[in-house]
Formats: sequence, C-alpha cells, structure tokens
Amino acid sequence: MAMPMQVSLDEILSMLLARVDGLALSDENSKSKFNIITRVLYRKGIITDQDVIDSIREEHRMLKNLGLIAEEPEEDVIAAIAENILQWIKGDVDALKKGMEEYEKKMQEAMSRQNQKPKIDVASPAVLQQLNRMGGKQGGGSKLIL
Repeated sequence: MAMPMQVSLDEILSMLLARVDGLALSDENSKSKFNIITRVLYRKGIITDQDVIDSIREEHRMLKNLGLIAEEPEEDVIAAIAENILQWIKGDVDALKKGMEEYEKKMQEAMSRQNQKPKIDVASPAVLQQLNRMGGKQGGGSKLIL
C-alpha cells in the first residue's frame, strides 16, 4: 500500500503562485501579439474606425441575446469604448497617458472618500473579557465601546 504524499501549505501556495505568474506572462504575451497584429491590420487599411464601432455594437448585441447583459450600451458609450480601443491601436501615447492619469486621479479621490467613512472596530472576545475584568464585572456581561 502506497503512503499518502504530504504537501505543506507553503508548498501548495508556492505552486499556485508560480502557476498564476505563468498565466499572467502568457496573458501579457497574447495581448502583445494581438496588439501588434491589430496595428498591422489597421495600418494596412483592413480594419477601419467604423469596423471597430460596428464590432463593439455586435459584441454587445450578442451579449444581450445570450442574456449576459440587460441592455445594449448607448451610442455615447459605444463611441467612448471605440475611442479607447482606437487610441491603443493607433498608438496614441499622449491620449493613453492622459486617460491613465485621469483614471489614477479618480481612484485616488475614491480612496480618499473611502478613508473618510466611519469605521466599525470589533474587539475580540479576549479584549472584551479583559475590559469586563477591569470594570469589575465577572462572567456574562459585555460592554459596548463607542
């Protein structure tokens, strides 16, 4: 009878992290290849701005018909999506940097709003017991600290 193999939690986590790193590298490699091919097709005139817009509409129509989204986006949303994709295809670095800066600014604003919200701290049972003992209570009473 074969002995069961024992694997530590640390070994399992290391294996999983290595696999996630491999998947991330593979994903980035695929993205780079896709971007390169798309730029070639765009520069050759095989893909046009209108093709991108039409494909966005078609994608959302398919998603709606499959029941994965409730409704198709409005024309202004489609135009914004297309603009973002076309900036990437065209290699418009200045527009991409500006968009990234705006996104980072919005994220910082959201984080500052999150930090301003009141927090609720919950004491562990051991801390509550210690507070009860300091207050002279023994047993089942508890204190609410504001």
